[in-house]
Amino acid sequence: MMKFIFVLMMMVPLNFKQKMFWLNQFIYLLMFFLFMINFKFNFMYDNLGYFFMCDLLSYVMVLLSFWICSLMLLASSKINNYKNYEQLFLWMILLLLIALFMTFTASNLFVFYLFFEMSLIPTLILIIGWGYQPERIQAGSYLLFYTMVASLPMMIFMFNYYYLFNTLSFMILENMSSFIMFMFMNMVFLVKMPMYFVHLWLPKAHVEAPVSGSMILAGVMLKLGGYGMLRLVVIFESVISELNYIFIIISLLGGMIVSLICLRQSDIKSLIAYSSVAHMGLVLGGIMTLNYWGLYGSLAMMLAHGLCSSGLFCLANISYERLMSRSLYLNKGMINLMPSLSLLWFLLCSSNMAAPPSFNLVGEIMLINSLVSWNYLVMFFIMMISFFSAVYSLYLFSFSQHGMIYSGIYSMMNSNLREYLLLILHWLPLNMLILKGEIFFLWI
Repeated sequence: MMKFIFVLMMMVPLNFKQKMFWLNQFIYLLMFFLFMINFKFNFMYDNLGYFFMCDLLSYVMVLLSFWICSLMLLASSKINNYKNYEQLFLWMILLLLIALFMTFTASNLFVFYLFFEMSLIPTLILIIGWGYQPERIQAGSYLLFYTMVASLPMMIFMFNYYYLFNTLSFMILENMSSFIMFMFMNMVFLVKMPMYFVHLWLPKAHVEAPVSGSMILAGVMLKLGGYGMLRLVVIFESVISELNYIFIIISLLGGMIVSLICLRQSDIKSLIAYSSVAHMGLVLGGIMTLNYWGLYGSLAMMLAHGLCSSGLFCLANISYERLMSRSLYLNKGMINLMPSLSLLWFLLCSSNMAAPPSFNLVGEIMLINSLVSWNYLVMFFIMMISFFSAVYSLYLFSFSQHGMIYSGIYSMMNSNLREYLLLILHWLPLNMLILKGEIFFLWI
């Protein structure tokens, strides 16, 4: 692990140089491939050090972080072209990548907490520094205070846990049966995921963030919550098995309500952001069932959602850069203006509704199995979530691609090679992973 941390540190001088924007992106991609060569196909811990280690769960999340960070640079060429503090922007992405890498490979609960909190700062600076509207200050403070308020109890839990068991290592965690400690520990993860009731920061943050901010939020930051819960589920098995019905009902009912909210959004980004809440509700439900299908499915769904949601935000940004609006009422008839981009809209919208052969389908099938085997009465909610996910995906596609072109458009630039590459690099992994899906079922 340390060699990758050193390579990340060696990238710091690159950010002082002019014209190094694309070199950064190529190095992130190179590190992705180097890390993939180290990929392991079993559930055991690997690359153990004093504070760092990897198992299959960590590997998948770190690979996702590298991939999304390289695509963030590919999506943000406007910042480079307009010289909009591009070196500071590179710094923020590098800091964010270091924080995410450390978080996902930490073997110690305190180190995990430290870098978990550190990842918040670059995200906040991305939103406030390169966001589009004046409301970005409010969105940033929502993000900051939701996470900070929920993470202070986690710190209290850590101190208490260390006092009781004299260790914070993930490999030798002991069971606890205190509901208060369960809430202290997991509140921050529920906010990050986000669970319905504590999800209000997410649509605001997405709508105000630049495309890179939306990509990293949807692609990786939401997965920190799921990752933390999967790592620490071993401590609270007894509590979860008694009280999981509360969280499963909230997440599934919330997913259904949020799916209905999606149908009345006029802002493209807001619609995609709310759809993330519905998908992560299923992930939370799967984790709370405490069975193999649920844990495997939640990992598959997190990975699939990271690629799919990030790709949809890129599409929304491509339209925004041309029309200067994210409104569905103005972004109409795009199939007449950019027909080849319309295919990519269709492919990513169909993946969003878990159509084959996307990896979302694998995750959703496993989560449905897990939840129905836990209690068959949740079938109604699952049915509604699946149905409405197809409805709002089709609503997004048909409203943006069909209909009369807005007559106020006075100029339209065609899509370029960079944008096609960006979207293909989201869609291809998302649909190729299904060919080797079994490796994601080996991490327990």
